Amino acid sequence: MGAAATTRMVIPSSLDEISRVQDVVLRAVHKADYDRDAVFAIRLALDEALSNAIRHGNHNDPSKHVTIEYAITDKQVKICVRDEGEGFLPDCLPDPTTRKNLSRPHGRGVMLIRSYMTKVTFSDCGRCLTMIKTRSCRKPKG
Repeated sequence: MGAAATTRMVIPSSLDEISRVQDVVLRAVHKADYDRDAVFAIRLALDEALSNAIRHGNHNDPSKHVTIEYAITDKQVKICVRDEGEGFLPDCLPDPTTRKNLSRPHGRGVMLIRSYMTKVTFSDCGRCLTMIKTRSCRKPKG
């Protein structure tokens, strides 16, 4: 993950763990002096990625785990979320903006992640999501 040290967390598949992970990651993002918009984007994307991994990847199975790895530099925040599920085909998600899918619960989270993060990739048959938020400019001091 580049020159920054990578931090790794492993959590049980419980939605109750999401806020703990967000607190840890966002504390580090704040420390790196990212602006409010970036913090919002990362919080939202992390919430969606973790809830998808827990609900859809691990099917809320508390015996399965979600692994989070993140690295923060002056230029970017990189977060990888990996579940222990059977995987999926990210390109086959329905488009949640079409009329027939507006009320369906699938695809919205990934659409939000893609909208708020700079780069989003899936690997390991959809079990691993990598999200990058690039800093557009330094936060003004003062």
